[in-house]
Amino acid sequence: MTSRKVVLHFPKTLVDKPIICRMVKKYELEFNILKASVTPDEEGLLVLELIGKEEGIVDKAVKELRDLGVSVQPLSKDVVKNEEKCTHCGVCVVYCPTSALYMDEYSKEVKFANEKCIGCEICVKICPYRAMEVHF
Repeated sequence: MTSRKVVLHFPKTLVDKPIICRMVKKYELEFNILKASVTPDEEGLLVLELIGKEEGIVDKAVKELRDLGVSVQPLSKDVVKNEEKCTHCGVCVVYCPTSALYMDEYSKEVKFANEKCIGCEICVKICPYRAMEVHF
């Protein structure tokens, strides 16, 4: 069995298509949805763990997704908190779907639990001080 965690960005032309359903059937994949959202602009974000029975089958499915126009990024990228830029305003805490960003009740500082992060990048987009960054 092989497994791979990926971040999929669907353009609005593909959001309403059953692409993942087809991939799961065609390549006999299992999947675990880690995060899913559709923005007001109707662009989709899906963070998945894809699991295949055969070596290389997940790579074939990912290639087909790219060929269809889906942007595919590995989840291996790291979201990091730049302590020098952070003002501990707490905006990111409200939006973090996994509570990887949280407010320490004693220090009242924003803390980042990297192991809970699924790489959805919501914090990167909403941080007014650009304290959340993506490192590849």
